[in-house]
Amino acid sequence: MPGGLKVIVGLGNPGRQYHGTRHNVGYAVVDLLAESPHAGRFQERFQAQIAALVEEDLKILLVKPETYMNLSGRSVRQVLDFYQLPVEDLLVVCDDINLPLGKLRARTRGTHGGHNGLRDIHSHLGTIEYARLRLGVGAPPEEEAVDYVLGRFRSSERNVIDEAIRTAAQAVIVWANRGIDACMNEFNAGP
Repeated sequence: MPGGLKVIVGLGNPGRQYHGTRHNVGYAVVDLLAESPHAGRFQERFQAQIAALVEEDLKILLVKPETYMNLSGRSVRQVLDFYQLPVEDLLVVCDDINLPLGKLRARTRGTHGGHNGLRDIHSHLGTIEYARLRLGVGAPPEEEAVDYVLGRFRSSERNVIDEAIRTAAQAVIVWANRGIDACMNEFNAGP
């Protein structure tokens, strides 16, 4: 359904020390979208950095919660409440340690799968019925998940993840314009 307002939430942690970490690939996708000449500058609202991207008759809010990953739901709830939007107009972009490096997976709904950012969003929205786009960051060594996701990509992984971030940005635009089914059909299969 063309037109209207869509919300893209890229999950991550604020602060320079987290820039470029595996956990911040959601931020990276939103930052790339914000580089468009049709995007405004980020401003602080709803405990987040928010910019507007306008594509023809569609306005896309680019949201980076600044509440830290584990409290992301607060910001998401505030944005949806303020604009009186249903969860159908929300897409959450996040990292996934259960997907191979660079693999994308879009879904219409689902559990948090151990992801604390999604867990908090589920808690604040009271539902798992919202779209999400997960980016594979590779599996951590056993029992080192926290250090792994807060760590940076190895130089040998950088090209793969940079390409995945670019592809994820394209997937976001497809979702905003044509819906989650089109996004899943086009991007879940992989290259």
